[in-house]
Amino acid sequence: MRWKSDPLLVVEHLTMRFGGLVAVNNLTFEVGRGDITALIGPNGAGKTTVFNCVTGFYKPTEGRLALARTGVADRSRIEALTRSSARSAKQGEDELFLLERMPGHLIAHHAKVARTFQNIRLFQGMTVLENLMVAHHNLLMRASGLTVLGLLGAPHFRATEAWAVERAKYWLDKINLMDRADDPAGELPYGAQRRLEIARAMCADPTLLCLDEPAAGLNPRESLELNTLLNSIRDDHGVSILLIEHDMSVVMQISDHVVVLDYGTKISDGTPVEVRNDPKVIAAYLGVADEEELAHVEAEIHA
Repeated sequence: MRWKSDPLLVVEHLTMRFGGLVAVNNLTFEVGRGDITALIGPNGAGKTTVFNCVTGFYKPTEGRLALARTGVADRSRIEALTRSSARSAKQGEDELFLLERMPGHLIAHHAKVARTFQNIRLFQGMTVLENLMVAHHNLLMRASGLTVLGLLGAPHFRATEAWAVERAKYWLDKINLMDRADDPAGELPYGAQRRLEIARAMCADPTLLCLDEPAAGLNPRESLELNTLLNSIRDDHGVSILLIEHDMSVVMQISDHVVVLDYGTKISDGTPVEVRNDPKVIAAYLGVADEEELAHVEAEIHA
């Protein structure tokens, strides 16, 4: 249970209000370093709102989101950083960030949080390779000195560009799209576009990868390919994954940790087996509201 012993992300008392609507209510959970953590729940449970808070698209109404890019998310260090006015703290090689204090571009660049979206957001008219090169834009701009050094073929820029191309090729090979590198991304099958979007996020070298319904619309073969890719990202690259997903076959097969929301409130938090057998989770998914019916569901589980 690395989310307890070695948390990468600590979310505490996260609340997000839109006027009188409470989308997320006093949510607390952890993402373990090297874990695949699934955030699940019925439609409208507040899952994407949580993602938007973690990645800086929304500023939470209340709460704290502490990410230890390196080192341990130690409680005393988190409290000390909270008392200061700083966004981050560095102690030797250990870096700690308070994401609620940071704009989205700094969360991506410094805290190394990358994400995908429910709807595919590839550059449809660009080639598959070019879509991956986009992820290296900031690196290449710095290598050009923010001037015309790239156009002039400066040695440092050429070396950086060559490195970026090789990294892009690595991920193309990883997602079995090397033979489609020069094809427009919009011509790829739907499942391949999903994998390409994940590969583009990985080209940003994230510490935490947030995936919003990556299995949506996939057939069983494509879901299996996705499972293999996500396990490889965790096991071979040491990247922690926070996942929103409705496909329970994906969630239960690859997740180390599952957090369940219902109407913005956490109702369960544990291993896939623990969550699957939780009567409150079953009730939320089956729409059981009556206490007598809920007791019946629980009795059936333990029969």
